[in-house]
Amino acid sequence: MKLKISQDIFNTIIDEAIMLEMTGVFEDYELNFAAIINESIDEESNTLNEAEYRGRKVQLGKPMRGDVKKFKVFVKDPKTGNVKKVNFGDPNMEIRRDNPKARKSFRARHGCGTGRASDRTKAAYWSCRMWSKRPVSKIVK
Repeated sequence: MKLKISQDIFNTIIDEAIMLEMTGVFEDYELNFAAIINESIDEESNTLNEAEYRGRKVQLGKPMRGDVKKFKVFVKDPKTGNVKKVNFGDPNMEIRRDNPKARKSFRARHGCGTGRASDRTKAAYWSCRMWSKRPVSKIVK
């Protein structure tokens, strides 16, 4: 089974191995990489992926079908530290991102790829993500 790990976890493992080798304890110390990886993954999943919004657990940063608009996503506002629900998309329209002309026009009209659509707490950011080349099924929960 292959396990994908983030760069931070990998760097933690390498730093610990280098430190142990430099102190000369490396031969006597059994380095348990699996424990370090699992501990780091648990820390990441608890802090980055889940939060509480109005008394219920929600997944952060993963767009899903919306109730008010077409899609919704929960994000943590870095300014206030609160969890925010961002609604975006017209429920009566389809995403024609497979049409190159339509995609180019939408992304130009909404300022995708510029500072205007770079704030994760704004609907423009998430709309632009939906209009990227990546399949919507891979973006939506």
